[in-house]
Amino acid sequence: MMFMQALSKLSEARISFKSSLILSRELKGLKMDRAKQFLDDLINQKASVDGKYYTTVAKSFLQVLKSAEANARQKNLDTEKLFVKIAKTDKTRKFVRPKSRFKFRGREAKIANIEIVLEER
Repeated sequence: MMFMQALSKLSEARISFKSSLILSRELKGLKMDRAKQFLDDLINQKASVDGKYYTTVAKSFLQVLKSAEANARQKNLDTEKLFVKIAKTDKTRKFVRPKSRFKFRGREAKIANIEIVLEER
């Protein structure tokens, strides 16, 4: 049986790689509605992961999740049956901050790639 999937990516997001790894592990396997609720709770600081809220990372993940949901609707998938099959974070190129800002001159910025795949179960 062929499973239908919807994919969404965010390249070079200005978020911590470590934090996004932690969140991607939490999201994997959740139903889409539950994943959206979990990310909303993190942003509003109603839920936490190991005592941290990861609000910036959660906002980026929510943006990608909503995009994947829109892609699923476009493919005529049943949004009630969708779950997060893959929530992946990758390191990306080195991003060194510009020399114009004295305080941050030459520092490496936090940057990561996010990918979410939704599948109909």
